[in-house]
Amino acid sequence: MLFAHLLAQAAAAAAPEAAAMPQQGVVSYPPAFFAAQQPQNAHEMVLRLPGFAFDDGDDIRGFEGGGGNVLIDGQRPTSKTDNLDEILRRVPASQVERVDLIRGGAPGIDMQGKSVVANVVRKQSGGIRGLVAVANNHIYDGRNGAGARLELSGRNWEASARTGRGIDDGSGDGPGLRVSPSGSVIQQSQIDSEGDGRDWTLTGAYEQPVLGGKLRVNGRRYHDKFKLEQDQRILRPVPGVESYDGTFLNDETEFGGRFNRAFGAWNLELIGLRKDQEEGERSAFSKAGSDNVFNLERDSSETIARGVLRYRFSDQFSVEGGVEGAINELESRVGVLENGQPVKVPAANVGVEERRGEVFVKSTWRPSPQWTVDGGVRVEGSEISADGDVQLEKTLSFVKPRLLVTWAPTSGTQLRARGERVVGQLDFDDFVASGDFDTGTGVTAGNPDLNPEQAWVGELALEQKLWGGGVIVVTYRHSELSDVIDRGPVPVTNVDPVTGQTTTSFYDQPTNIGSGSKDELIAELTLPFDRIGLKGAQLKGDVTKRWSSVEDPTTGESREISGLKPLEWNATFSHDLPQWRMSYGVDAYGGWRRTFYRFDQVETVKLKTWVRPFAEWRPQPDLFVRFELPNVTSRGLRRIREVYDGPRDTGQLKFTEDRDLQFGRMYYVRIRKTFGA
Repeated sequence: MLFAHLLAQAAAAAAPEAAAMPQQGVVSYPPAFFAAQQPQNAHEMVLRLPGFAFDDGDDIRGFEGGGGNVLIDGQRPTSKTDNLDEILRRVPASQVERVDLIRGGAPGIDMQGKSVVANVVRKQSGGIRGLVAVANNHIYDGRNGAGARLELSGRNWEASARTGRGIDDGSGDGPGLRVSPSGSVIQQSQIDSEGDGRDWTLTGAYEQPVLGGKLRVNGRRYHDKFKLEQDQRILRPVPGVESYDGTFLNDETEFGGRFNRAFGAWNLELIGLRKDQEEGERSAFSKAGSDNVFNLERDSSETIARGVLRYRFSDQFSVEGGVEGAINELESRVGVLENGQPVKVPAANVGVEERRGEVFVKSTWRPSPQWTVDGGVRVEGSEISADGDVQLEKTLSFVKPRLLVTWAPTSGTQLRARGERVVGQLDFDDFVASGDFDTGTGVTAGNPDLNPEQAWVGELALEQKLWGGGVIVVTYRHSELSDVIDRGPVPVTNVDPVTGQTTTSFYDQPTNIGSGSKDELIAELTLPFDRIGLKGAQLKGDVTKRWSSVEDPTTGESREISGLKPLEWNATFSHDLPQWRMSYGVDAYGGWRRTFYRFDQVETVKLKTWVRPFAEWRPQPDLFVRFELPNVTSRGLRRIREVYDGPRDTGQLKFTEDRDLQFGRMYYVRIRKTFGA
């Protein structure tokens, strides 16, 4: 009773005046709510929503279940290669009628499997609008990452072009050290590495009334070339140089279409999408007495067809059902040379095809203003075949129920409970071999015979509005895992072409290692400072703590899941000064740790906290100037490898390698000009 009384008191002065609440669980934020912040596009508006953490979505095959947590006009964008944040940046703030924040579900809204989504509702207006922007990121070592953007749109069309040079801030300069198990120095070195590349993107979309409905078609073309160079100068015991040179190419083409038509309370949605991707890599690593070359060519494609039929019985109850089919294809060719001689690698040359189908039914029911029930079930089946180095045919099927119940005892308090079976999709990158010589990992074998990871997920969330428009959300999530995808060894037999002698070597590969568990505790906070006299100032942040447990396939001991970050946090302080047409603030992205447990080594990557002060000035209504100091603290990346002389269960620790690379401060400026209606 005391807890409920405190919640009621906190909610009494909770909702900001600029936000309207047409129905329980849906809060509408009109442009006036964001006026002091002077946002330039829908993305900047979404980032300012109280208690909302932007999610760009998952890169999975198929369309269902992979979207982010932002809709545009109630629908997910019909694109998979175009990032959600980029799509939102192309929606000018002047064309946003409102942004709805939907918690726990609402009739007629596809929640994309999320507990909370934002819906950007655009104005219906004509006229040509546009944007021109130029920017430059000056790096501490003298390099410059310049870029430009052009956007145009009309009543029923839009187009954009963007190009820029990106800098890899995970590379840098710093010491390298190898020590024996006893602590004596085996090798001391100085590392000098840098990575950068240039990319360009073209996008376009067109809408037209067709057959009593609306047809929207969109396309995207993307090209990226990235180069990474590294020299490791050995200082002792014997001076020398180890060099790495890698070039990476990526080309993507995508075409999609969506047709919508309403038939009274019925609504039909048809989606088609085709995506093609070509990737290439050439990496060369050399040191005294040894030269290694890794070559990769990879072609992949995805074709999706999807149909959804929705019926809205009332404002309190809606049902939808649908079917989706997808065909995914991959052709990968890998070559590895050691001192000019080819080396056999598992799953080096593989062709993979997946045919996948899914049927689903969803429903949202609001029995009272305080309660919302959002549930459904998806049934998925797929056939996977592989040829080349691996011959494989397998059939998979899964039933995936989901239920989300939301209770809002007061206007400022909401409790959410979710239960769901989540089945991850297989990553085609795991099917084929890859190389990582710059970090010392070497070649990783592919494994087409993977099963998708499955989880029964239970989640509880409490959202409480605070005085002055603040919001705090606390979420606890537990996952019972099966067929966990982690790391394991695979043997390879090599035959000497001259002597005929056979040798067996082992490679690391992704593999299913059995069952496990994962727990997550998440806290999100939006805290305005108006109450303490700092009008227009706000602190927004989130922190996630994770615990996990699986059985190591090499040692048989319990450990955390490879690659999982035990702790993550982000925070932004911003202060809007509309009287001076400016704002300033600072972003902080917390440091994190990831550990990978390979059969013969344990690799730990530590990224230090990244801090970015910023200021933005609007000298006139259509002109914006932004200044940033990215990485003002000159944070770096540390990589620690514990390498064994064999499998970790039987071998002995051979050495521990510690690389501590530092990346310096940057200076960023952007000028953006808008025009048109």
